[in-house]
Order: sequence, then C-alpha cells, then structure tokens
Amino acid sequence: MTSYPAWTPASRPGIIPLHPLTFGTILGRSFTALRHNPKVLLGFALGIQAVTYIVVIVAIGAIAIGAFSRLDTLRPGSEEFDTVLAGSIALVVVAGIVLGLLAGAVGVIVQGVVVTEVARGAVAEKPTLGAIWVQLKPVVWRLIGYAFLLAAAGVVAVTLVVLVLVAVGFAVLPVAIVLSVLAVLGAIPLVLWLSTKLMLAPAAIILEHATIRGAVVRSWTLIRGRFWVGLGVLVLVSLTFSVLAQVVSVPFSLLTSGVSTIISPTGDPEPGAIVALIFGLVLTQVVTLLIQAVAVVVQSTASALVYIDCRMRREGLDLDLQSYVEQRDAGRTDLPDPYRLHVGRAIAPRPTPQAYPPYPAPQGYGPPPGYPAPQGYGPPPGYPAPQGSPAPQGYGPPPGYAAPPAAPPGQPAPPAGDTPTTWAAPGDKPGGDTADRDAP
Repeated sequence: MTSYPAWTPASRPGIIPLHPLTFGTILGRSFTALRHNPKVLLGFALGIQAVTYIVVIVAIGAIAIGAFSRLDTLRPGSEEFDTVLAGSIALVVVAGIVLGLLAGAVGVIVQGVVVTEVARGAVAEKPTLGAIWVQLKPVVWRLIGYAFLLAAAGVVAVTLVVLVLVAVGFAVLPVAIVLSVLAVLGAIPLVLWLSTKLMLAPAAIILEHATIRGAVVRSWTLIRGRFWVGLGVLVLVSLTFSVLAQVVSVPFSLLTSGVSTIISPTGDPEPGAIVALIFGLVLTQVVTLLIQAVAVVVQSTASALVYIDCRMRREGLDLDLQSYVEQRDAGRTDLPDPYRLHVGRAIAPRPTPQAYPPYPAPQGYGPPPGYPAPQGYGPPPGYPAPQGSPAPQGYGPPPGYAAPPAAPPGQPAPPAGDTPTTWAAPGDKPGGDTADRDAP
C-alpha cells in the first residue's frame, strides 16, 4: 500500500448550488424540485392533499343534505321550520369550520414534509417519507399551532374591521362604503407585506426547531435585505397557479354547459341534465383542487429556498453545507444537522462584485510644438575653374632606320633534288626510262 490518499469522486450536486441564490434560481428550482424526489413530493404531498380535499367536500355535502332534508317534513313559515333552518345552517357552518381546520392541519404537515425534503435535497440526499417524519415529528404540533394562530389572527382582524364598518354604516352609509373600499385597497399591500415577512417562520420551526415566537422573530430578521426577492417569488407563484386554475376550469365549465344543453335543450330540470351538471362541477372542482395541491408544494419549496438563501447570505450557511457534504462523502456518518449549526451567526457581509470603473476617454494630443521652417541652403560655393593643362606636344616623325647591309656574294645553288612531286611507277627506278636508255 502507498501512503498517498485515494482519489475520491466529486460530490453529487443537489437541487441548488451551494452558494447564495439569485431570484431566477429560486423561482426556477421551485418548480424543478418536484423531479428530485417524486415519491415524496408527488406521491405523498399531492395524494394526501387531494384525498383530504375530496373528503372535506363530500363530508360537508353529506352533512348539508342530511341537515336540510328535515325541512321537507315541515311547513314553511312555521316557527319550527325557522328553528330547524337556523340549526341546519349552524351545523353546516360548524362542520365546515372543523373540517377546514383539519384540512389546514393536513396542509401544514404537507408543508413541513416539503420543506424537510427540499432542505435534504440541497445536500443531494433523497430521504424516505419515514426519515422525513422522524425529523418532523418533534415540531409538528408547534407547526400546526403556528398555522392556527396565524389563521385566528386573520379572522380576528377581519371581524374587527367588519364590525367597525357595520357600525359606521348604521350611522353614515356613504362613509361606510368609502371606508370599505379603502379597507380593501389597504388590506392588499398589508397582507402581502405580512405574508412576506412571515414566510420563513415555518422553515425556522422545522429546520431549527424554533419556538413559535422565535420563528416569527427569525423570519422577520432573515428576510431583511431579501424582502423584494421573497415578495416576487410569492406573488409570481400565486399568480401562475391562479391563472392556470382559471385556464383549466374554463374548458370544463364550457363542456358542462354544452352537455347540459344537449341533454336538456328546453332547459327543463331533467334528471340527466342535473346529473351532467353535477358531474361537470365535481370534475372542475377536483381539477382545481389538484392544481391547488401542486401550488402548495411549489409555494413551500419556494419558501424553503428563500430561507436557505437568506441564511447563506447572513450566516454563511453555504459553508456549513459544503463542509457537511465533503465530510459525508468522505465516509463520516456521525455528522450533526448542518441547519442547526451556527444559528444566528453573524458574518461579515459578502463583497458585492462591483463593476470596474470605465476607462477615461483618451485625451487628444495637442498639435506638435511649432518648429521654425527649415532654412534654405544657399547655392554651393563656387570653385575656381580648373587650370588648363598645357596642350600635349606633338610627336615628331620617328627616326629613320638604316638600310640593311647587302648580302655576301652568292654560292652556287645546290643541285635540285627529288621533289616529292616526282612520281615513279612501281618497279621503276629513279630516273625512269632515261636511266635505262643510258645503260650499256
């Protein structure tokens, strides 16, 4: 074995990058997080909400039918009829409130499941529903209590405003109408402001195990500096699903009206038309409730991501998450929950990247300093004309040579020899026939 450390692969990425998030990242990952753990987010969250809504609707309908059916046996206008009518209305209202609270409790539990799953998904973990429930169980009643207190505060505020407007209306009706309009217009920004300031409280209860009061304080503090991001995410998600619900419900409503017209062209209350109308309304309501269930999941995901982003910026949560991922991938199993470490830690603000200052425009160069015009050169100084050389003297006639001496007296000329031009026939001697003739 060598002493060198073994190579380890890079950590798996989670549903978000482990650094402060931008507005686009928060909004986009709020929708795409559904694909990370569909068994929990789609299977449980959507399924339990759909079942709860359907049970509430059916239960309220059954109670209403049972309560108001007694009126058929009574004479309208009688004292007993009025008493039974009032009791039936009260029974339906109370049943609706109780069932609505139960549905709200289920919705709060779903929100807790989603927030827990998103928090684990940020560090690339896919917990099972059982593991999520183990983490959520210690704070589930605290979470439900916070939701009920928030709902109760809203009901009390609306009731007080309505009572004041009614009292003013009995005295001066026009003033009450004007005040009602102003109250509605003022309630819209107030509700948006409070919803944004408190949107991180459930995440603080779930992930930090904070108390209700501590969660409210934490949310109020963490969202500071990221208020507009939280408000933008909250409004855009709500508007998206509101428009989607309207777009989906309109075709079903038109289909229901068309089927009713086909079954009962005259408009008479025939059983077939009534059944078609009820079926269409129920189908439309079921589709709308499914869309609302998806909206709850996406809204809870967005709140969890805003919470993580705010803690990254204010408390350096991204450093804790990165350290947790590195140690977990290295093989450690006894790691503490990173979301419960350094709660409330203050870190130095991160330097925001500043744009480099623009370079100054290049200064134009001035005209070059004037130099005096070059002085003209005068004519070259005259040189004296070259002195004439004396003309070459002519050569005289060459001296005469003496005549050659005369030749000495001549000798006799030698005899002429055979010349190469003299030809003799083969076999002849020199001299030819003359020699033969001269022979004796």
